[in-house]
Amino acid sequence: MPTLTVAAVTAVTLDILEKMGTPAPYAAIVCDSLVGANLVDHDSHGVMRLPSYVEMMRAGLIVPTAVPRVVRQRGATAHIDGDWGWGPVGAHLATTTAIDLARVHGIAAVTLNRCAHIGRLGAYVALMAQAGFAGIALCNSGAAVAPFGGRERILGTNPVAFAAPGGPDAAPIVVDFATSGVAEGKLRVAQAKGETVAPGLIVDRDGHPSQTPGDFYAGGALLPFGGHKGYGLGLMVELLGGILSTAGPSGMPDALDANGTLLLAMDVTHFVPLDAFTAQADAYTQRIRNSAPAANFAQVLLPGEP
Repeated sequence: MPTLTVAAVTAVTLDILEKMGTPAPYAAIVCDSLVGANLVDHDSHGVMRLPSYVEMMRAGLIVPTAVPRVVRQRGATAHIDGDWGWGPVGAHLATTTAIDLARVHGIAAVTLNRCAHIGRLGAYVALMAQAGFAGIALCNSGAAVAPFGGRERILGTNPVAFAAPGGPDAAPIVVDFATSGVAEGKLRVAQAKGETVAPGLIVDRDGHPSQTPGDFYAGGALLPFGGHKGYGLGLMVELLGGILSTAGPSGMPDALDANGTLLLAMDVTHFVPLDAFTAQADAYTQRIRNSAPAANFAQVLLPGEP
């Protein structure tokens, strides 16, 4: 397998996006979303998505020049209309809007809809944490997950993400995961490699357990992580991400084909001094890293560490 440099992949990605009519500033945001996902080992949200993005542009499902805008702002809340443009561009605006409102009010909630796939959710809460804010994000997606006890696609994969400032010299602490047992993009990666997936992640169209990614794309369904627990969390994402954003819950006849997104930002300094927060966060994460590993583990890692 050839090894590509970040610079080479970035240049090709930007070239494709701009030749498809994306303004340079927007192309940079989308490219950063894609390449950034690869760099943190989330290939499912990386440049492998570029061909599908190009197909969506050609089909008119992404308007590359669309300008997202704040259409409603009340107190510490705002709503962003993506105008069916790039998801990462709309999500970036929603993130910066949440940060700006939280600076004033201490906490802010911003919703986003009518945009294409927003990419890796953790990137947006990481931006909040880098600015000294705690962040929570969630979004729904197209129906792909069966509810606990069912076999029909109703829920989206519905990721949730959390982030907080790390230690004084540390990266933000970010947790980002789908409420399904695996993100749909991970199935794409496995199928492209000719690999099977772990048991308990998907069922085929008849509801039988499967480890073959193709069975999902032939009408099967993903399963929620942790059974009823992931199901319950995924349901709340539909209500808070889907309905609050006006995108609607997945699988309903009038639901928009978009990521209904809710972003929450909290200014840490409205609760405790930032240096006190980061000092305790650093001490606690070091305590975890230095704790005794289980059998067959060399070290206890933090979420997201390789």
